[in-house]
Amino acid sequence: MTLQEYIRIIRTRGWLVLIAILVCALAAYGVSRFQEDLYRATVYVSTVPARADYGLGVTAKDLLRNFVLNIRTPENAATAIDRAKLDQNPYEFLSNVTVADDASTFTIRIDAEARDPQVAKDMALSLADLFVEERTLYYAQQDKRDRIEVKIVSRDINAPQIQPKPIINAVAGGVLGLLFGIGLVLALTWMEADLLRTPTAVERTLELPVLAAIPIVAEQAQARSPAKTGAIRTAGAS
Repeated sequence: MTLQEYIRIIRTRGWLVLIAILVCALAAYGVSRFQEDLYRATVYVSTVPARADYGLGVTAKDLLRNFVLNIRTPENAATAIDRAKLDQNPYEFLSNVTVADDASTFTIRIDAEARDPQVAKDMALSLADLFVEERTLYYAQQDKRDRIEVKIVSRDINAPQIQPKPIINAVAGGVLGLLFGIGLVLALTWMEADLLRTPTAVERTLELPVLAAIPIVAEQAQARSPAKTGAIRTAGAS
């Protein structure tokens, strides 16, 4: 396609892209306004080996996955609920809690989500306290050289709002609308690819020079689309 054809497409169908961007952005913004407030609190638990030994370090990294598995149990959830005095059941509690390990820093990350920021903090801290107490009691019976020191990195945690975020959602919706609009324009252009709209397109397709074009009569122009051209005479045509 030539530059002139790209310009023609932008002039004739660019409005489709703009409408798609506007509609998707407004839709995403509107949906965000109906979302409930949601907050997330994060607690980091450090699990550092007691000595700088390669074998003990590898063991500590391998144990992280087991720690994550044992933290997310209904029994721990029930105890955490009792300690924090929450009005939840263990399975509802666990559905709002995410636990992940990071072997590169010997840490475990506990994320808790709730509609109230203080509740989110209590959920994360109570679950972290249970794990720290259980591991501390266990390693107290082990040789000091083989222990893994488990502690909460910091109890001073925040619970920022993660939902709703209308502006971010609107921007994401606008990007989605842009992609959808471009795809729609490309589809329409592909469907009309067999139509010869300009003398250049005729010459490129038929490989014949254009000698003249018969213009559309004024009365006919009113009944036809402005994008349609009149008959085109080419060299070698009868």
